[in-house]
Amino acid sequence: MSDLRLDATQLDRYSRHVIMDEIGPEGQQRLLEGSVLVVGAGGLGSPAIQYLAAAGVGRLGIVDDDVVERSNLQRQIIHGDDDVGRPKVDSAADYVARLNPDIDVDTHETRLTAVNVAELVDDYDVVLDASDNFATRYLLNDHCVLTGTPLSHGAIYRFEGQVTTFTNDRDNDSSEADSASEGSPPCYRCLFPEAPEPGTVPDCATTGVLGVLPGTVGCIQATEVVKYLLEKGDLLEGRLLMYDAMDMTFETVDILSNPSCPVCGEDAEIESVDDVSYEGSCEISAD
Repeated sequence: MSDLRLDATQLDRYSRHVIMDEIGPEGQQRLLEGSVLVVGAGGLGSPAIQYLAAAGVGRLGIVDDDVVERSNLQRQIIHGDDDVGRPKVDSAADYVARLNPDIDVDTHETRLTAVNVAELVDDYDVVLDASDNFATRYLLNDHCVLTGTPLSHGAIYRFEGQVTTFTNDRDNDSSEADSASEGSPPCYRCLFPEAPEPGTVPDCATTGVLGVLPGTVGCIQATEVVKYLLEKGDLLEGRLLMYDAMDMTFETVDILSNPSCPVCGEDAEIESVDDVSYEGSCEISAD
């Protein structure tokens, strides 16, 4: 921890954190010194960015190569009508500046690729995956596994959402993941070994999405990230939380590590993101 101390304004702003035994001034200082890379400033990224900034996570990186469209505004709550046509990263940064001047924002108006993933990810404590495509999810997973970077995963479809956390701490045999995983935490490829073929899973532009759904899922992701930075509570590692907004039900299922997983398994074949073609089913590249 640095010598950073909360000033009077910060003590007022974060007072509801400071008075909690589980957080206190030391925990709030930890948040202010924390850094999170949010990949995607859309439906999931919007509430995540909003609440991470409000909570006082001191440095946020935002990756997105898209511009705000009017059809986004039904669910992407950090953007407004005046932002239509602007880069989402710029609109998001302006939102954070208005919400909390304590927060430093790094904007990355680019698409995440195998070429730039290390440059973008490796300078942050945690990655929050708010992307909307399988190529990015697998790329982030593989890089975070290989570098031991914690990763919060979220996804939505129509009325349903899912969240889990991959700490990627493979030096800790006392992981809280299910005991059947033999102490090795699972990764996204353990849960979904391969992406579906392109075109087989329609996107929200085709099928629609309940506007408030990503708010719930993105807030859960932000909660997981805050808990990780605070080193408090039980994370969703080894568990997939599934939410059905129509039935208003939550269900949690165990995720077991796969000994044959190509990136985290016993005889992993993926040693670099250069080993994978992040198109189609995100399979290992042929030599």
